[in-house]
Amino acid sequence: MGGIDEASLEARIRAVLPSATHVQVFDISGGCGQSYEVIIVSPDFEGMSTLKRHRKVNELLADEIAQLHAFTQKSLTPEQWSKTRVVDATPQ
Repeated sequence: MGGIDEASLEARIRAVLPSATHVQVFDISGGCGQSYEVIIVSPDFEGMSTLKRHRKVNELLADEIAQLHAFTQKSLTPEQWSKTRVVDATPQ
């Protein structure tokens, strides 16, 4: 597999987790493409602990993660995402 960038990582997440309703990928490496943070929203995460969600995503993206220095994820249900977005949108 070639180098990983934001677009290819997002495409891979959408391919392995087609139920995802929202995917965001952030290169947090300063541009070298070795550290990514992702937000994945999927109804598949309903009833799963955070640990189980992370394990599922890590398993689905094992090949990609193996090529990276760091990988951070926020795996949320649609309900959690809705609540997070309301909090994030609150004026300071």
